[in-house]
Amino acid sequence: MAEAVLAARSPLPTYTYEAAERRSSRLSAVLSLLAYPLLLIGLVQAIFAVLSYLIFLDNVYLEFALPGFAALATATIVLQVLFPKRNHASLHYRDAMLFVSLTWITCSLIAAIPFYLLEAISYADAVFEATSALTTTGATVLSGLDDKAPSLLMYRQLLQWLGGLGVVIFVVAILPMLNIGGLKVYKAETPGPMKSNKLAPRIRQTARILWYVYGLLTLLCCLGYWLAGMSVFDAIAHSLSTVSTGGFSTHDASLGYFNSLAVELNADLFMLLGAINFSLHFRLFNHGKISSYFRDEETRAFIFLILAFTLLLTFLNIRSESTGMMEGGKAVLSAFFHIISFMTSTGFGADDYTSWSPAAILLLIIVGYLGGCTGSTAGGNKTVRNIIGFKVLNIQMKRLIHPNGSFAIKYNCAIVDPSVRDATMAFLLLSTLATLILTLTLMTTGLDFLSAFSAVSSCLNVLGPAFGTLGSNFAPVSDTGVCVLSFAMLLGRLEFFTLLVLFSPRFWSS
Repeated sequence: MAEAVLAARSPLPTYTYEAAERRSSRLSAVLSLLAYPLLLIGLVQAIFAVLSYLIFLDNVYLEFALPGFAALATATIVLQVLFPKRNHASLHYRDAMLFVSLTWITCSLIAAIPFYLLEAISYADAVFEATSALTTTGATVLSGLDDKAPSLLMYRQLLQWLGGLGVVIFVVAILPMLNIGGLKVYKAETPGPMKSNKLAPRIRQTARILWYVYGLLTLLCCLGYWLAGMSVFDAIAHSLSTVSTGGFSTHDASLGYFNSLAVELNADLFMLLGAINFSLHFRLFNHGKISSYFRDEETRAFIFLILAFTLLLTFLNIRSESTGMMEGGKAVLSAFFHIISFMTSTGFGADDYTSWSPAAILLLIIVGYLGGCTGSTAGGNKTVRNIIGFKVLNIQMKRLIHPNGSFAIKYNCAIVDPSVRDATMAFLLLSTLATLILTLTLMTTGLDFLSAFSAVSSCLNVLGPAFGTLGSNFAPVSDTGVCVLSFAMLLGRLEFFTLLVLFSPRFWSS
């Protein structure tokens, strides 16, 4: 009897050992993959050390060279010594989510080192600045930007540009080994509820197409800024943060520094293009199909909302004494610029919007939650989620009137899959809960309600500007507070689920 029991139990330790071995192998593959984004950040820092020494002549090359070469050496050791041979193509979807989350965290920690070395700020503040750049949030703890080293200013602009389509998408675009597993990484990284559409048969080719379109838009934006009167340095810097909808500037006054209608109109155009689904840009560049924009339900709704909120903000500003009774034309252009800036989650400023009426400020916060289009560089809820959420509410109203009726949610003339609908409603609920919890958490650090609420809203929606005591920058926030806000930026950039699932015991159980 005892022998039978032992025989029955004998396969269990073997199975458990083999399962543990497989998990260990997959974890090693994920850790080895982290060497590639580490190589990217190290290479960027090494390049800026050279630029500082040879081009900008601002004598800060050591602050870039030391962390840059350290990152390059660490990545080389990981790839050549610790994990020389790993099968990355066999990554599971859970491995992809782990890789994406760890990539953003690791890149933020490494990219923060030059900020820490060059500025009189804590490492927590430096991580906040780097996270803000890579997630294209645009919130900053720095002031006196006009007098900063050109190398540092351009470095933070380039970080935003790399984070626009995603450091992870960059990895997928250049690594042949991800031809199979890359689809999982792409889905875990790409914002929006509908992630199955590919522009090319291979996911690596899709990622490259996205980067080609991204690069072309950036070049056109840079040319537009230069023609509008910017210097070459400012044109390059602001094009990097415009198309990425990041919002960092080389001046404390943001685009208001230039006091130029041409600059603002160029920013309007490319903020919009950065916030529209990049697959539509690809169809225009590759097939000349401008009609794709008009046929897309999300794009139509996005443009309509911008125009509608522009009219509302214009009305509020004209009626408000705090804006000095703006004239009609000035009020329309200012409202148009700032609605685009906030709804695309860019966060550029052209006027002192922090002194606007409470109603106007609340409106800007609300449009920040609405966000841009899926498959773009913009943050927020994404317009497609707003559309689906509104249609769900509409159907519930219809069911109250017609209890026996049969209704279906359609988007772009196709029935929305129940899984997409459920994920959309879960996302909207998570966005609300995260705002409430993080606002209360931030208020415990000493911030008033408006400052805490606007800061959390800004970081969750990867927007940038805040109000109240944080109207100029985030320097008044404590180290504990900036850690909370850094987490909020990662939550918003990874759209909650990719990061939060790591805290679930079930994620690690099998």
